Amino acid sequence: MDESALDILKRCDLLRDLSAGSLTKLAGISITRRYPKGQIIFKQGDPCPGIFVVGDGSVRVFKTAPGGKEHVLHLAYPGMTLAEVAAMGGFPCPAYAQAVEDTVCALILQDRFLHVLQADHELCLQLMKSFAQWVRHLVGLLEDIVLRDAAGRVARHLLHVGSGIEGAAFELPMLKKDLASHLNLTSETMSRTLRRLEDAGLIDMLDQQRLRIVDRARLQQVAAGLPAGEFD
Repeated sequence: MDESALDILKRCDLLRDLSAGSLTKLAGISITRRYPKGQIIFKQGDPCPGIFVVGDGSVRVFKTAPGGKEHVLHLAYPGMTLAEVAAMGGFPCPAYAQAVEDTVCALILQDRFLHVLQADHELCLQLMKSFAQWVRHLVGLLEDIVLRDAAGRVARHLLHVGSGIEGAAFELPMLKKDLASHLNLTSETMSRTLRRLEDAGLIDMLDQQRLRIVDRARLQQVAAGLPAGEFD
């Protein structure tokens, strides 16, 4: 058993409802992998080797259109997982994953993982609960894209990233162009929306990547659907 893999699994959001015994069992079928900044971890369409759990660093997950345009799905930070649905369903990797910085992952090997699931019903039930939480998170992302305009999406994201940092500066979790793609916006719309929020006195942009929330209550109103003209 790789002890460093066990340490990574203990910090995994998806596996937080698992018992100590189940975590130890999964660590026993895991290996630790290191990826330098910029390395592709897996490609869209590759056979899925298993569930990746980020221990250190961060990973950019994105899809490419036939014309080559990239759409950033999300950034995975320590405690987050990659390719979990593909590993359980036996699907190819659904997207690309690239190390944004030097990154360490625990990889729960797919063939051994499926064998453990067949033999351990309690582990299956624990994982079903965790996956239900993950699906709930994905539904929230879909609601953002379908039900919120650009200002609402940006405001909601800033409130999430800056939660618990009242009045203090914080850094956007990804480059603005990647964040725009993640929120299904163009880079121009993203920049324009941030300027509007700043001009309205809701946020203060300190540089290209750092900002602080000035008026959290009004920003929450924008996230909830306040018409754009009402906060200018």
